[in-house]
Amino acid sequence: MPSVFVQGRPVDSYPPLAPEARRGKVRRITEVGEEVLHKPCRDVTEFGPDLAALIDDMFLTMYIADGAGLAANQVGVDLRLFVYDCPDDDGVRHVGHIVNPVLEPLDPAGRRLLDEGEGCLSVPGAVMDVARPDRAVVRGYDQEGRPLVIEGTGYFARCLAHETDHVNGHVYLDRLSSRERKEALRQVADRQEEVFARRAAKTAALTG
Repeated sequence: MPSVFVQGRPVDSYPPLAPEARRGKVRRITEVGEEVLHKPCRDVTEFGPDLAALIDDMFLTMYIADGAGLAANQVGVDLRLFVYDCPDDDGVRHVGHIVNPVLEPLDPAGRRLLDEGEGCLSVPGAVMDVARPDRAVVRGYDQEGRPLVIEGTGYFARCLAHETDHVNGHVYLDRLSSRERKEALRQVADRQEEVFARRAAKTAALTG
């Protein structure tokens, strides 16, 4: 099996950072509690240079924060769009973006839930167990408006579901109990300073 898939298609080789990141600018990552994260995003209706530039910025910002995925509302833009650079459980790397993503419902009979640790760049420093299906299929478009179907398993399926949640106005804390949510926010309070210091160092390394 190929070791890298870009936009759902196998490629022979790929650089450590997606080429989009070289063109991008770092944007501030929004944090839980900000309104843009807690309401459904608008459909993308214009496919052009502004959308391409946003995707470039999102890739660089994701790498700065050591993320596996990043939705547009996590950089303050209420559009249905996310980027990703994420491995699956077999070590295959998946890289790409998807516009106006829709997560297909799975047949409950064939669905297997995995209760594993999950973090979020907008909940800096917290990791909590969240139940997610071990498979995901997302339909949408690429930045030029061409139809796109991305399938994932394991950790990559978790990424696809997590980012689609974002564009629907949900963060993973919404899937936790009240007690678990308090624990996640306690972790943020304890660790966010360290997280921000790492991001600052990475920013200097990648843009200096």
